[in-house]
Amino acid sequence: MGWPVMHSRSPMMHNYWMEQQGLAGTYVPLAIEPGTLEPALRALHPLGFSGCNLTIPHKLDAMTIVNEVDDVAKKIGAISCVVVREDGSLFGTNNDWLGFIGNIKQEQPDWRADAGPIAVIGSGGGGRAVVYGLLDEGAPEIRLVNRTRARAEAVASEFGGPITVYPWEERHDVLDGVAMAVNVTNQGMVGEAALDLKLDKLPESALAADIIYAPLETPYLAAARERGNRTVNGLGMLIHQGPPAWKLWFGVVPQVTKELRERMERSLTGD
Repeated sequence: MGWPVMHSRSPMMHNYWMEQQGLAGTYVPLAIEPGTLEPALRALHPLGFSGCNLTIPHKLDAMTIVNEVDDVAKKIGAISCVVVREDGSLFGTNNDWLGFIGNIKQEQPDWRADAGPIAVIGSGGGGRAVVYGLLDEGAPEIRLVNRTRARAEAVASEFGGPITVYPWEERHDVLDGVAMAVNVTNQGMVGEAALDLKLDKLPESALAADIIYAPLETPYLAAARERGNRTVNGLGMLIHQGPPAWKLWFGVVPQVTKELRERMERSLTGD
């Protein structure tokens, strides 16, 4: 469920798994206008749905609609996955952080969160999930910058731990000495301006990551790759948040295959 949602690659992924697992079912995009989420969610049970994923702009609104919210979603402050229980009640959780960490570990098997400071650019819903995942993995220092400083301060206050907030004007300098830099803004997405971030102080050994998958290589990642940095795009984050949802919906864990990733990449590049 989202608005807009028809651009999403989630149906391609989940229907691939329906076939892989031999399930008689289908995953469909539901374009739900803002303000109409509650009746849409309440309709899932009588329509026979096992659950749904939520994307922009519904992740926050769902917090006050579902019957139970787990501790992870409460901490992140957003719901990305809804489970419909047999009695019709709705359970909400957030798998975005699992998607982010799973993607990094698959693409960079030697990656360790405790390898050094990590710069996170942005602190919206996606940013909160990324910070949660990095803290869960043992990040020793997170340098958080956001255009609206108060939002970043809220994340640091609510999450606790080794998070230091820097002014937006210092975003170029916070890259000095980091082991990893992550863009969690929408800057660089198709239709959006490129992320305004100078990489001069980013160590060549640092990993550059983005949670955007359309395009597969944002201007930020392209600039990092050209100067010799390893890069990871956001497609795997979308893919890896899927299996935890399946475990909740159906009690099975589908496989993340090379074929699936290649199929999704082709759909994004038009090949």
